[in-house]
Amino acid sequence: MTLRLYDFLDSGNGYKVRLALTQLGHRFELVEVDIMTGATRTPDFLALNPNGRIPTLVLEDGVVLSESDAILFYLAEGTPLLPDSRLDRARVLQWMFFEQYNHEPSIAVARFWTKHLEMNALQQELLPQKQEQGYAALGVMEGHLAGRDFFVADRYTIADIALYAYTHVADEGGFDLGGFPAIRAWLDRVAAQPEHIPITKSDF
Repeated sequence: MTLRLYDFLDSGNGYKVRLALTQLGHRFELVEVDIMTGATRTPDFLALNPNGRIPTLVLEDGVVLSESDAILFYLAEGTPLLPDSRLDRARVLQWMFFEQYNHEPSIAVARFWTKHLEMNALQQELLPQKQEQGYAALGVMEGHLAGRDFFVADRYTIADIALYAYTHVADEGGFDLGGFPAIRAWLDRVAAQPEHIPITKSDF
């Protein structure tokens, strides 16, 4: 049995996993799941992942793993995408937690609302707050990347993959990266990594 990834192509969280799988040379089957039509809420999918979310990865032995950053950490173990140093591994996790708690809830949500929904009145009211929070997260990233090529240990790791996924499409949520030169240079470096793929690549 090969790896099987249940995913939605425009998802940054799913893209993290697809990018890591590709760059690590793993063969996998992509099963596209349309989150816009409730496909993750069907009995069959909930039997696979009771939380009803993508990405969901089924390993070769049938074990199911969910949560994008947990999947990244699993895939990266013993590879160049995860440092050996105890402190550097903690720093990788530090940035991955930052991505999930500070970055994704603002930048990804603003993008989803703007790109995929006809926003209701509450979402329209909250969008400026999401964008303000997103710019604050980008400011933290910009400060850290000033004088650095990558987020941890001067090398490309899953911390970069986690943060790249939604940052490189932040403009789709109304974010202007013009004032973030260090982030823009970092985005170029990530895009230049071997076996890089675009977010909507579907043929694996």
